[in-house]
Amino acid sequence: MRNSARIKFGLLSATIISGATLATPAFAQDAGSDEDTVTPDTIVVTATRRATTLMDTPINITAVGAEELARQRIDDIRDIADFTPGMTISDTGPGSTGSIVLRGLNASGVGDGGAIYDDALGIYLGEVPLYYDFKLNDIERVETLLGPQGTLYGLGTLAGAIRYIPNRPDPGVVEGGLHVRGYAKAHSDDLGYQISGVINLPILRDHIAFRSATGYYFDPGFIDYSLLVQEPGVSLPQPDGPDSISQAGYDANLYEEEDLNFERTFTSRNQLLFQADDDLKLLLTYAYQRTETEGAQSNSAGVLGTGRYENASRFKEPVDRHAHLVSAEVNANIADIVDIVATGAYTEMSYSDAGDVTDLLLDLDYGYELFPSFAGNYASDRKRKQKNFELRLVSSHGGPFSWVLGGFYNENDYQSDYAERIPNHPWVDPTTNPEALEYVSYITSEVKEKAVFGEVTWEIVPEWQITAGARYFDYTSSIAGAAALPVLGDPLSPYDLPVNGGNAGDDGWVWKFNTSYEFSPDVMVYATYSKGYRLGGPNRVAPCPADIQPGQQIICALPDELQYGPDTTKNIELGIRTQLFDDVLSFNFNVFDVKWQGIQVNSATLYGATGITVNGGSAKSRGFETSFQLRPTPALTIQGTYSYTDAYLTDDVPGIITIRETPGDYSNRFVQLDALDGDRLPGSAKNSGSLGVTYVAPMGDADLVANWTATYRGNVVSRIGWDRAFGDLIPGYTLHRASLTYEMDSYSVSLFANNIFDKYAVVSVANDRSRIGVNDGIAVRYYRQAVVNPRTVGLEARFSF
Repeated sequence: MRNSARIKFGLLSATIISGATLATPAFAQDAGSDEDTVTPDTIVVTATRRATTLMDTPINITAVGAEELARQRIDDIRDIADFTPGMTISDTGPGSTGSIVLRGLNASGVGDGGAIYDDALGIYLGEVPLYYDFKLNDIERVETLLGPQGTLYGLGTLAGAIRYIPNRPDPGVVEGGLHVRGYAKAHSDDLGYQISGVINLPILRDHIAFRSATGYYFDPGFIDYSLLVQEPGVSLPQPDGPDSISQAGYDANLYEEEDLNFERTFTSRNQLLFQADDDLKLLLTYAYQRTETEGAQSNSAGVLGTGRYENASRFKEPVDRHAHLVSAEVNANIADIVDIVATGAYTEMSYSDAGDVTDLLLDLDYGYELFPSFAGNYASDRKRKQKNFELRLVSSHGGPFSWVLGGFYNENDYQSDYAERIPNHPWVDPTTNPEALEYVSYITSEVKEKAVFGEVTWEIVPEWQITAGARYFDYTSSIAGAAALPVLGDPLSPYDLPVNGGNAGDDGWVWKFNTSYEFSPDVMVYATYSKGYRLGGPNRVAPCPADIQPGQQIICALPDELQYGPDTTKNIELGIRTQLFDDVLSFNFNVFDVKWQGIQVNSATLYGATGITVNGGSAKSRGFETSFQLRPTPALTIQGTYSYTDAYLTDDVPGIITIRETPGDYSNRFVQLDALDGDRLPGSAKNSGSLGVTYVAPMGDADLVANWTATYRGNVVSRIGWDRAFGDLIPGYTLHRASLTYEMDSYSVSLFANNIFDKYAVVSVANDRSRIGVNDGIAVRYYRQAVVNPRTVGLEARFSF
């Protein structure tokens, strides 16, 4: 008979929600661990680069284990924030990884498309840094490290790091599993489904094993594109003027496609293990994922009568993105003195998208509005290739001193090709410009980073330890590119123009001091003072030609706009972690104060008012994070999290907020406002939390598990200076989810519902409210609102052997 008491979520540390322990080989993660201290119910994490029990890990770490990932139907990073205090992720749909903000450390305005790259935090798949939303299939746990992590982790963990810890091949057992899910979504005409499987095969028992986790995901869309033009440049985008559309006008010029923000994702992670014994292992990994969609998860805020789940774009907005990861990881123990971990990896991410650029071109005041059928679109192809290598030495000799020493190298190459087209426009000569190219550009850039790092820990007495660490980094950055206007007679290809660009670089030190004291095995306090950093780099805007003329309307960056410098954070943190009354109650609490210097903030180019990053001013983030788990009976678990984050500027930053002085007045260009001391930082909630209840009822050889969870995200501001720069205070919202699961040892069947009450909520916005209204008789469609997924109800089954 199953023992219902074995189900554990373990909200420990800043928070941990975990139902799995280390049941498979841990490889690099278990360097320096003491297996004698680990019991079957012990939760082990590896954020300190050695395996430690959670109660012995003196930093602020959140871990969501495999059981809770399954129970809460957490498929990718976008759902992790609901259970991680101090993290805000705006779910802007499958077109990107999403915008992730830790402890409010973000100065960029929000958008409706999310982010495809962010170097303010590190995301790791195993030992490899890669900013990508790989599906959480066959993942042992997800660890989130809050606060600067610059000593042990590279690639600018300014705000923290997120680590996907996959299950590893096991050469001692044949095992596998199958997961199937089907569901219906409100406001959608399609049914969603997922199917994924895992297989572990020993090839040579105890020495060679293969493990594969593969899945296909179809998530139905719920956003209708109701104002698509039938034939660009011929059909009228607004046949009856800027206020409304008649049925006759619609039928002659426009059409609708429904549910375009669907997601189709194929993912596969394959690992091959070779091990001579426990002291020498080689792990080879290949991971691939591809995601396709044809629309954004956003509405158009009522433009031309569109509704909550309608987008007014004139064109479909497809996205096709994929990632490849190849890595080799060697683990070796030398005479029980030192563990050596060497990891080399190559990753490649490609991102292709297209969409409506009509409003931007109208903004340039070329006179396009004189042509009633005018409609422009863009196509973009971006590729990022990354090579990295890390060598890490971790002491395993025991004694009062332990240490970590290592070196890191990373090379990040970026390529972008961009084109805007104005089909069937009378200014275009189809003979000389058959693709109707209006603007074209390309950008290439390269950032190289080298670093050495180390930490040493002194266990003064068994209850008290102190740790000190440092990291030296050095990086170089280069950018090159060109931009052309074929519609005005420039070459059709920007590669035919002279190359412009520039170089930059910097170096520096970051450090960490940490101490902890265990008053008992169930009560620990800790303190950390650390410095984090983020590399500078190139802005993704083509350099201006050397002979550019004042007032010329072209989108390009001047020499002092091509690059931006690094920024740094200093973090002070105090925390307590407890397990009380024989583990009936776990309670954890920490406070933090982060000072942010030379912050990378949004600005705009002089030519074309295109978004770029600049350095300016300073900011502060302070607050607290807490979590608890209460188990009044073995069958009942109540758990919750809460965080408060107050993040704001502490300096004025002149001229970085670009707006139209009067909303809807397109007779003038733009004005730039100052960001002011005290301005709230955008993109993160001041208040957030979760509360859940799980009850387990034994039923013969099975368990019936009922779970209800409510998650709350407080209000978010859309941009710095939102209250005077026509930004938004995006309201907070609460969502509810529930499941009822029949569990046996080898299979389970669940009925579930997400967003039970079909709550409509805006999670993010694109552009600001100064870019609304009518521009020379044309209804502007700049401003958009990304919305939360509506109610979803379904069934799923899991089988394992």
